[in-house]
Amino acid sequence: MNIPIKTLQCFLTLVETENFTRAAQKCFITQPTLSKIIQRLEESLGETLLIRNNQKVELTQAGQLFEHSAREILGQWHRLQEDMSNLSGLKSGRLRLGVCPMMSSLIIGLLTSYRKRYPGVELHMYEYGGFGCEQALLNNSLDIAFTALPTTHEAELVNQPLTKYPLLACLPEGHPLAEKDHLNWQDFQPYPFILYNEDFSLAKLINRLSRKAGVQLNIAFRSGQWDFLAAMVEADMGVAILPEPICNRLSTSKLIFKPMQPAMTWDLALIWRQSLPLTPAAKALLELSKQKTER
Repeated sequence: MNIPIKTLQCFLTLVETENFTRAAQKCFITQPTLSKIIQRLEESLGETLLIRNNQKVELTQAGQLFEHSAREILGQWHRLQEDMSNLSGLKSGRLRLGVCPMMSSLIIGLLTSYRKRYPGVELHMYEYGGFGCEQALLNNSLDIAFTALPTTHEAELVNQPLTKYPLLACLPEGHPLAEKDHLNWQDFQPYPFILYNEDFSLAKLINRLSRKAGVQLNIAFRSGQWDFLAAMVEADMGVAILPEPICNRLSTSKLIFKPMQPAMTWDLALIWRQSLPLTPAAKALLELSKQKTER
């Protein structure tokens, strides 16, 4: 069986877009050409990989198995290319970096320093929640990722802590809890709670800590956008917990922030897959982050 790397790339692009027309555009080929590539792939494997309909393309069971293997193969191919191109130093290459949306403004300084030091490296950034970053690392779609600790797949991932920030209760002006000096989990029980999407590491942390305290949060709304989350709190739709850097950016809003007791922190880190060596580009980012952390 001889399957070209280009065929694997086309297949995964089709899986991600779920549409032949969009996938063909992203692969810079015509739709009939893409259809023939997929048809030859299925004939070569002797299996139907895709269920085709007018709305979208879905994977069969064989397709799901092949997708996992295809991602592993492309990941290994990417790493081989990186190693070969950087035998004489990090002058070129590509870094596949995962970033949680809430962290984006906090890592600009590090990424700017990285671009200045390694201008030949192509930086490809992908936005995921914390769990999404973990899954992308495990299926070899990313080289390294910024996320918040703790991770879900602790046994399969390695982390390098970067920094930590206090987590603060976020209340609308005039809220009954605003008169308190600090809040605990029991204080939240009578009120609607606004939480991050389930894909976010911070949502998992808040759920875990509240349950540990014996409190079942009354989750009324979820959002992946911190500014929308804050707007809902300001509109008195519920209360929330936000990292201090986000609170500082909301200082002009009609919101009140209170410390938690016991204190909680938002711990940021770089994570990567334990069973795979870091690419030269990812290793350079890790070393640069260590230098900045030690200052």
